[in-house]
Amino acid sequence: MNTTTRTKRMVFAIASVFWLAATAHSFAQEQRKLTLEEAIEMSLQNSKQLKLSQTNVDLAGLSIKQIRENQLPSLSVSGSYLRLNSPNINLKLPRNGNDSTQTSSPEVHQVMYGMASASLPIFSGFRFKYGLESAHYLEQAAKLDAENDRDAVIQNTVAAYSNLYKAKKSVDLVAENLLRERERVAEFTNREKNGMLARNDLMKAKLQESNIELALLDAENDLKVTTINMNLLLGMPENTVLAADSASFITLKEEGIATEWEQTAISHRKDIAANGIRQKAANSDIKVVRADFYPNVALTAGYVALSIPGVATIPNAMNAGIGVRYDIGSLWKSGAKMEQAKTRVYQLKTNEQILLDRIHLEVNTAYYNYVLSKRKIDVYAKAVEQANENYRITKNKYDNSLVTTTELLDADVAQVQSRINYEAAKADAIVAYKKLEQSAGVIN
Repeated sequence: MNTTTRTKRMVFAIASVFWLAATAHSFAQEQRKLTLEEAIEMSLQNSKQLKLSQTNVDLAGLSIKQIRENQLPSLSVSGSYLRLNSPNINLKLPRNGNDSTQTSSPEVHQVMYGMASASLPIFSGFRFKYGLESAHYLEQAAKLDAENDRDAVIQNTVAAYSNLYKAKKSVDLVAENLLRERERVAEFTNREKNGMLARNDLMKAKLQESNIELALLDAENDLKVTTINMNLLLGMPENTVLAADSASFITLKEEGIATEWEQTAISHRKDIAANGIRQKAANSDIKVVRADFYPNVALTAGYVALSIPGVATIPNAMNAGIGVRYDIGSLWKSGAKMEQAKTRVYQLKTNEQILLDRIHLEVNTAYYNYVLSKRKIDVYAKAVEQANENYRITKNKYDNSLVTTTELLDADVAQVQSRINYEAAKADAIVAYKKLEQSAGVIN
C-alpha cells in the first residue's frame, strides 16, 4: 500500500470518528443513566393514571364520611313574618245570663313566628350500620383497584425501559457497522482505481453503505421516540436523553412451575381480591334494603316563638320526645330493590369464575412466553457465534478471491443482525418475566 493510499485511509478514519462523535453527541445532551429501579420509582411518583386511581379511593372514603354525617343530629331553623289584611270576623261569644253584650273582634294585621327543630336518629333498621359496612368494603376494593393499576404502571415502565435499551443498542451496533462499511468503501475505492476491483463490486459496497445509513436513521428515530415516551412516563423534560443501565436490567431468573405461579396469582391478584370484597359489600347492601321493613325511631325536640300583636304572644313553647315513623308502603315497594341487590351478588360471583379462567390463561401464557424468551436467548447467542465465524471465513475467502462481494456483504449484514437480535432477546426476556410476575400479582 503506497503512502497516498495510507494517507487517504487515515483521513477517512479520522472523519468517520468525528462523524460518530457528532452522532453520539446528539444523544448525549443532558444524558442521564437510569437504572430500572429508578425508572419504576419515578414512574410511580409521576403516573397520572395512579393519581386518577387515588381519586376513586378518596371518593370511597368520602362516601363513608357522608354516611357518618347522616348519623349526626339534624337541626333546622325557620321563621316568618306575615302581613294580613283586615278580615271580617264575627265572633259568637257566650252570653252571661240575660246580658247580650257584643264585643268587637280584635284587628290582626301581622303575625310573626320562629321555629327550631332537632332530630337524632336512634334506630333506622340497621341502615346506617350496614350502609357503613358496605362503604368500608367498597373503599377497600377501590384501594385494591389502585394497587392493580400500580402493577400495570410498573409493567409499562419495564416495557418502555426495554424498548429504550433495545433502541440504544441498535443505534450503537448499526453505527459501528456503518463505520466498518465506510472503511470498506474507502478500501474498495482505492482498489477500483488501481484496477484491482470491478466497479460493480464498488457499487455494491456503496449501496450497502447507503442502506446502513438509512438503517441508522431509522434506529436514531426509534430511539428519539422511545426516549420521549420514557420521559413522559417518568415526568422528565422531553429533551432529557436517557441511557438504560444494562447491569440493573439484564438479569434472568428461573421460570419455576406454572401451577405454582397460578396458585400465587389466586392468592395475590388484586382484581380477584377486589371482586371478593365487592361481594361482601353487595351482601351488606341486601341488609340495607331490608332496613326499609323496620320503623325509624328518633329523638325529637322543638322550639316555637309566636307573636300576634293584640291577640297573643308565645315566647318559649318547647317540646321534646321520641318520634316513630313507619312506611307501610315499603312492604310492597322494596321488592325491586331487593332483587337488584341479589342480582348484584350473583353478578359478582359469576365474575369471580370469569376472573379465575382469565388468571389461568394469563399466567400460563406469560409463563410459556418467558420460557420461550429464555430459549430464544440461547438460540440467538449461538447465532451470534455462527455469524461471527461465518463472516470470518467469508472474509478470508474473499481476500483469496474465492467468494463474491455479495457474499461478503451478506455475511456482514447477518453478523450485525444477529447481534441486534441477541440484545433484543435479552430485553424481551426481562419484560416477559415481569409480565409473569404481574399476572401472578407479585410484581414490584
